[in-house]
Amino acid sequence: MIVEERTYHVYTGKLAEVVRLYAEEGTELQQRHLGNLVGAFTVDIGDLSSIVQMWGYESLDERARRRAALQGDATWKSFLTRLTPLIHTQRNRILIPTSFSPIR
Repeated sequence: MIVEERTYHVYTGKLAEVVRLYAEEGTELQQRHLGNLVGAFTVDIGDLSSIVQMWGYESLDERARRRAALQGDATWKSFLTRLTPLIHTQRNRILIPTSFSPIR
């Protein structure tokens, strides 16, 4: 398994709105297409005004296929019109588990 870590730094004062949007609409849409939500977090110490999502995939090919399906969803595109203006920066990382990781 690989884990994709997606970190969105939002404009100051907008984190509660982003969390609300994901809770009410975004997460269900994403899970429908992406599948395995490992976790979703806000940052308490460090890079504040950030939301972090971690998604699990069996392979990079599965990730590419699932993300393409999400991007093709008209409801997701509509959701992005409300979310995107709140996002300042985005960072994605692909994490590969070690031999001793409980998630493999």
